[in-house]
Amino acid sequence: MADDPNKTGRADRDRININQDYEVQDWSKSLGVTPDQLRKAVQAVGPMVADVKRHLGK
Repeated sequence: MADDPNKTGRADRDRININQDYEVQDWSKSLGVTPDQLRKAVQAVGPMVADVKRHLGK
């Protein structure tokens, strides 16, 4: 199912979709990392925001 930026809910806030450019940009800015660092973190630990934050030391 396609990600609709107009329909947000808990599932959307808990996961990072690195296939959506706007999400990569928003999360990169929010976490203070580059888009490449974010993608590598998601590849390492998965798309869950809590796991990515822990991996990045945030």
